[in-house]
Amino acid sequence: MPVCRLQGTVQPPEMTKAGDFILGGIFTFRTGYIDSVPTFQTLPISINVREFKFAHTMIFAIEEINQNPAILPNRTLGYKIHNSCGITNIMMSAIDLANGQREIIDEKNCTKADTAHAILGHSGSAPTVGFARIVGRFQIPVISHFATCACLSNREEFPSFFRTIPSDLHQSRALAKLVKFFGWTWVGAISNKNDYGINGIVAFIHAAQEEGVCIEYHEAFEQTGPREELRKVVETVKYSTSKVIVAFMSQREIKVLATELYKQNVTGLQWVGSDAWITDPSLADSEGYSILVGSLGFVVSNAKIPGQFVKDFWEYTFACSLNETANAHRKPCSGSESLNNVQSYFTDVSDLRFIYNVYKSVYAVAHALHNLTTCDERNGPFYNESTRLQIKISPLQVLHYLKNIDFTIGQGERVTFDQNGDSPARYELVNLQHVTSGTLHVATVGVFDATLPPDHHFIMNGMEILWGGGGDMVPVSVCTESCPPGKRKVLQKRRPICCYDCIPCAEGEISNTTDSTECLKCPIDYWPNARRDTCILKEIEFLSYAEIMGIVLTLFCLMGVILTTMVALVFFHFQETPIVRANNSELSFLLLFSLTLCFLCSLTFIGRPSEWSCMLRHTAFGITFVLCISCVLGKTMVVLMAFRASLPGSNVMKWFGPTQQRLSVLAFTLIQVLICILWLTINPPFPFKNMNYYKDKIILECALGSPIGFWAVLGYIGLLSFLCFILAFLARKLPDNFNEAKFITFSMLIFCAVWITFIPAYVSSPGKFTVAVEIFAILASSYGLLFCIFMPKCFIILFRPEQNTKKHLMGKTKVIQY
Repeated sequence: MPVCRLQGTVQPPEMTKAGDFILGGIFTFRTGYIDSVPTFQTLPISINVREFKFAHTMIFAIEEINQNPAILPNRTLGYKIHNSCGITNIMMSAIDLANGQREIIDEKNCTKADTAHAILGHSGSAPTVGFARIVGRFQIPVISHFATCACLSNREEFPSFFRTIPSDLHQSRALAKLVKFFGWTWVGAISNKNDYGINGIVAFIHAAQEEGVCIEYHEAFEQTGPREELRKVVETVKYSTSKVIVAFMSQREIKVLATELYKQNVTGLQWVGSDAWITDPSLADSEGYSILVGSLGFVVSNAKIPGQFVKDFWEYTFACSLNETANAHRKPCSGSESLNNVQSYFTDVSDLRFIYNVYKSVYAVAHALHNLTTCDERNGPFYNESTRLQIKISPLQVLHYLKNIDFTIGQGERVTFDQNGDSPARYELVNLQHVTSGTLHVATVGVFDATLPPDHHFIMNGMEILWGGGGDMVPVSVCTESCPPGKRKVLQKRRPICCYDCIPCAEGEISNTTDSTECLKCPIDYWPNARRDTCILKEIEFLSYAEIMGIVLTLFCLMGVILTTMVALVFFHFQETPIVRANNSELSFLLLFSLTLCFLCSLTFIGRPSEWSCMLRHTAFGITFVLCISCVLGKTMVVLMAFRASLPGSNVMKWFGPTQQRLSVLAFTLIQVLICILWLTINPPFPFKNMNYYKDKIILECALGSPIGFWAVLGYIGLLSFLCFILAFLARKLPDNFNEAKFITFSMLIFCAVWITFIPAYVSSPGKFTVAVEIFAILASSYGLLFCIFMPKCFIILFRPEQNTKKHLMGKTKVIQY
């Protein structure tokens, strides 16, 4: 850094002007000793052009105010501008402006102190912190256009400090929102080692953590510090995994860092910068300027200052005079001069962001003085006769009125200060789109306004952004790739919250957002899709007529009905033949009728369960099967009684004639009817959504209601079947050529085997297969009775008519026919 070689703190006459009120200014536009004050005609190589613009903007604003009768009428503003480099000289300049001792003694008043009513500057936060703390003891207002350190908002330490640029606290929060907006959750942070850098980057880190952004590293160095600090920073950047760097530092540090990274070929980084360097023209002079192409950052809003520098610059550039009487040595300007081919820092008035802050600062003091000197009707805390006569106005009075100013400037921009002396936070988001040696192009791509509602703070204007490294795609900077929908984040041990593993959601849960921290359980009727990113209705399962299994079972049911009907027709047609008469034709027709009902009742088990179908299917099945078994039991008892009746002296048949047979069938059936009525009355079957067996399906089934009722119905059928089987078994060897007991025994054996195996199959079958097992059991037992009892008779009737005779049926045993 060049060493300042100033001759004391005495300012040349050109930088001092007398007035009724004095505004002090502290800038650093010369980095070495210069014999004369720099002007447009004499710009030395060592000049800091931006600081020089700041100083001349202050002069321009004061001159403009002095010519404006609406502000401080009949009074003038003067100035004392100090060019100070280095903290020692800056402190000396501030003390000089505070004590007001003049080097040139006024012959009218040799003892009058010329204390500045307010001090403008400095551009740096660290120097401002140094002298604002001291000057504040004297209640002298200090207004900075560029010192953004959040520490300066501390009213206890800096009771007289104001600024026309927002605090770094707002900028840090805006940068955190910017980083989050582009999805950068894994970033590096670098700052310089002073109050501006440390406070700014710490505020950014806190704000970033609130936004869910993780900081991979935080490094700090100083341009004038040890070389090892810079090497450490470069090594950290070189071997880090984050691709985005937030740099909270001045233009001096960023140029040094960019140059070193350029030398080591560390490229492809996305820089996010603070306002101290993001638009600084001197970046184009650094060796590593190409590293910074695509940088993003916030700066104060741009503005226009009409007429600034025009007269002096125009006359210097074109060697002419705008006022013919003012300079006889120059020719008059013709008005046809053009700036198209003029290349100079002063021709670029497109970026007056920070210069405009100087302009606002001067006007803020002017309005405070105006409000103080025009107080009427003896209002105001400092009103007295001296105020009215303007004999002496102290900086303390200016300080009070400065706290309460509220005016508009330029194109309607409001200028005011909050309780901490800060301006409202309004920024433009700029993109460093083109940097070459000597040129810098900055594009505004968005705005940030903290005065708006929170959801409107940050707005993009749609302009295309050039990203770090010159790419056209948004860089990706994350510790871990985003977890897609269907997965959730699980933090890794001893790692920041941005480093995590992506775990699929558990069964029955989904996540429908990226980077979800938890999965949501689907409602009870829903189940996750294959990707587990949305809940879909569970598939409802029941035995349908439309599916293959339902169609097959329906066909077997109808086939059973058809066969039973055909048998009934055969028996009806041959009802007078011995084989039909010998087997009690009345019970045979009743049995065929009950078998038809058994086949038909199996159809009630197919289709979507409803309240009526659930009650019908089990009760119809129970009653029809009891009717069927009662008929078989009746036929079995007839065989036994007939055999007993053929024995000498037996009179059994009169006790079990046709009337008793009908009553027995009716009695057995009524018992089952009574059981079913009790079941339906107390706790009937009902449609039920079974969600326990399958996790991703709903089994629509008929709940039993009362299990006791169901097993009572089934048990009663089993009891009659077992009794029928025992009786038929006892009668199986009776001496008949056509002993029906044999066929009944075999049919009951099939019946009992089917229903014994039905129980475990029924209990273990899932979903619609449970219903299919029930239907199969009904059909199997029905077909067993039909084939075993009636098919042999039909065969004899149709294909062996010679055997369908009384003689053949009786054989050696005499059978009494009924």
